[in-house]
Amino acid sequence: MTRLTQARIETLAREALTRHGASERQAEALAAGIAAAERDGLKSHGLMYLPTYCEHLTCGKVLGLAEPRLTRPAPAVVAVDAGNGFAHAAIALGLPPLIEAARSQGVAALAIRNSYNCGALGHHTERIAQAGLVGLGFTNAPASIAPWGGRKAAVGTNPWSLAVPDGQGGARFVIDQSASVVAKSEVIKRARAGEPIPSGWAFDADGETTTDASEALKGTMAPAGGYKGVGSALLVEIFAACLTGANPGLVASPFSGTAGGPPGTGQFFLAVSPDATSAGAFAGNLETVAGAFVGDARLPGTRRFGARENNAQGIEVAAETLATLEKLAGTAA
Repeated sequence: MTRLTQARIETLAREALTRHGASERQAEALAAGIAAAERDGLKSHGLMYLPTYCEHLTCGKVLGLAEPRLTRPAPAVVAVDAGNGFAHAAIALGLPPLIEAARSQGVAALAIRNSYNCGALGHHTERIAQAGLVGLGFTNAPASIAPWGGRKAAVGTNPWSLAVPDGQGGARFVIDQSASVVAKSEVIKRARAGEPIPSGWAFDADGETTTDASEALKGTMAPAGGYKGVGSALLVEIFAACLTGANPGLVASPFSGTAGGPPGTGQFFLAVSPDATSAGAFAGNLETVAGAFVGDARLPGTRRFGARENNAQGIEVAAETLATLEKLAGTAA
């Protein structure tokens, strides 16, 4: 293992992305997300995906020179067409006016279409919480979950995230969870390493529970909480695809491999001003709710914040991962 600073990871990731065809704007936003994921211990959303990002830049699944376009359809609505570039650049463009609109209107929405995988969704909602607003985010994905009782995938793992401000420029807690038992990236990570997955994570092509990660990738992901997970996936699909004009997961091309063109998926964010809605009771009520999580009862995001603190002096990167990173960035000896 080698320890790298967050800044060094971000620099190398940015160099790798620009070397494979991304503009500075596209590379900067995505590299920041990759480095933040590594800092927060979210390895499945960090450097693990960099080779895929570079491959997709090369094959045209994502357009590295895309220029996201922002419009204002209504006073409390911000819309960004990502132009089939990385979601990170489109989100970075849309968040400042979203936050401004929420502060002036009380509630505001950001709708993003024609985008690509946004990485760890909580990375983006936390930025809303840091502005003193409650942030709620949705992002849809290519279909990988079958309807309850079915075998053919109809909706994606479709994460949603809630970030709640702490009143001090940070987040009191961050929820970031997918509609599946586990994020598909975790299965991909196990498949690449030749490791099994726990029973109950996914089904094979025949609809049977499997512990073989490679077979799971040929089948479907298991929804969290059974039929309730399918409901969660549909909730996200309505917000992130139907309300944004993005591709539903059923017609979006995969985030993995080179088959198909740009996936054209979407993201939807809501920002709510507690000052506008709570009659001054937000901070006190939040502490009543959060105060119940004591001892071993952890608030969502505790592990993320703990890893962030532990990695303040350097982030452990496996030798193989570092070698790949340096090769992609063109800095290998």
